[in-house]
Amino acid sequence: MEAPNNSDVSIDSSQKDSDVSIDPKPQVIYRCKKCRRIVASEEQVVPHEPGEGQKCFKWKKRSDNPYKELPQCSSIFVEPMKWMQVVEDGCVQDKLQCLGCKARLGYFNWAGMQCNCGAWINPAFQLHKSRLDECVIFK
Repeated sequence: MEAPNNSDVSIDSSQKDSDVSIDPKPQVIYRCKKCRRIVASEEQVVPHEPGEGQKCFKWKKRSDNPYKELPQCSSIFVEPMKWMQVVEDGCVQDKLQCLGCKARLGYFNWAGMQCNCGAWINPAFQLHKSRLDECVIFK
């Protein structure tokens, strides 16, 4: 038998390049600012639609300028995780503390809570961005 002729097989150069150059998708993880322990990853973050800002709050909680632009969310909301010991204990609402250094990272409430953008999240496991380091890892 004759060996197959390689000239008969054509490889599309765009297909060849796409197979070789697979860009790794960066993964975001969140660490405790105090002890650098990993507390959450991007997969555990619960996305929410931004609310209508000041209109969503009671009049006592509104700022003086109602025409102010929509605020950025100052917290992330995550799924309940094993390191959240007070959740495992059966509490309805409490503070969330880092398992390593006991720093307060946020709050949780099974009935839900309001983000500073105005959106309601039910149930809410809130971690404050000011208490976390956001790290990007390339895999």
